[in-house]
Amino acid sequence: MYRFEDFVLDTDRHELRRAGSLVGVEPQVFSVLQYLLEHPDRVARKEDLLAAVWGTTFISDAALATRIKEARRALADDGRAQRLIRTVHRVGYRFVGTLRTDRGVETEAPTPSRSGQVRFCRSADGVSIAMATTGDGPPFVKAANWLTHLEYDEQSPVWRHLIRELSRDHTLVRYDERGCGLSDRELDDESFGLEAWVRDLETVVDGLNLERFPLLGISQGGAVAVAYAVAHPERVSHLVLHGAYARGRIYRGAGQEELNQALVALTSHGWGEADSAHAQVFAARLIPRGTPEQVRWLVDLQRISASRQNAVLFRRAFGQLNVEALLPRVVTPTLVLHSRRDQAPPFEEGRRLAAGIPGARLVPLDTDNHLVLEDEPAWPHMLAEIREFVGLEAGALATR
Repeated sequence: MYRFEDFVLDTDRHELRRAGSLVGVEPQVFSVLQYLLEHPDRVARKEDLLAAVWGTTFISDAALATRIKEARRALADDGRAQRLIRTVHRVGYRFVGTLRTDRGVETEAPTPSRSGQVRFCRSADGVSIAMATTGDGPPFVKAANWLTHLEYDEQSPVWRHLIRELSRDHTLVRYDERGCGLSDRELDDESFGLEAWVRDLETVVDGLNLERFPLLGISQGGAVAVAYAVAHPERVSHLVLHGAYARGRIYRGAGQEELNQALVALTSHGWGEADSAHAQVFAARLIPRGTPEQVRWLVDLQRISASRQNAVLFRRAFGQLNVEALLPRVVTPTLVLHSRRDQAPPFEEGRRLAAGIPGARLVPLDTDNHLVLEDEPAWPHMLAEIREFVGLEAGALATR
């Protein structure tokens, strides 16, 4: 039995009631509602809904959309408000209300955040890029990296602390890279690569009329940030690189190209599946010390943020990145942060990155996690280094 607002979905009696009164719903609509309520912690992909409700019977996307519309109508919701049933573009649907169990315990489903206004700009090759700003003050730009979704990141235990703290004294500018999140996803293979990613960053900066700002690059976003800083030194006041690398996996020595091919194969077969080998490897490389909740969010973000096809294209393109020739041309003051026991990429790649940039400072972080989490000692260390580097007083650091 599921309770939310003044509704009760009774799965034993197969009834939907509102304030004690029966609400008439067709059996398939009831099954759709039941499936969404059974999985409030994740997006229900269209194919999952179709399999759960209709089995092997072929049902078109239009028919599913009609059942979702009827389910919303039964809940006094609609496609515009999406108060209880949220559409996740090109992925599926999610229940975003607050569930109450028979014991009175409330479980609030993760919902898209509305604190950052999402806008769109169009790159030179016609790709629509979603961007958002949060906070007040001078701009701080974060180059896009893999696995983001502007509507969900502010609630994610993997990303929310970074967004919150960098928005305290700055207007933090974020965007979903092409093929990911709310940006255009239907792209050709040539749309995945360094040149296109730098062009998207240029489009966002120009679209917001930004003149000069610190630039943050995380993971493969570091290579994009380096290339942008070389092309536009007059605009980048500080360059912050975290968990970044200058050379993709295929350039790192014997066996690495084969490992990259194995990771591509894992991605192709297990993307977005919580029990797959890919999900286990992915979480173990990015947040090996993550809690079950953090790991669940990270795996869920796979389904929300990108299709399996695009994930494979991303993985291949990351392995082929190489900006080592650009490193000596960086004239922007640079801070390189890298986890000591990072495996994606290893600490040596961060050391090489710092060694190649004139005057760059390397700060090792005492953690196993590639993405530094809020509940570990490395997080306040990392944040204090960033704030001091870009000119903010350490005393402004939020107390944990």
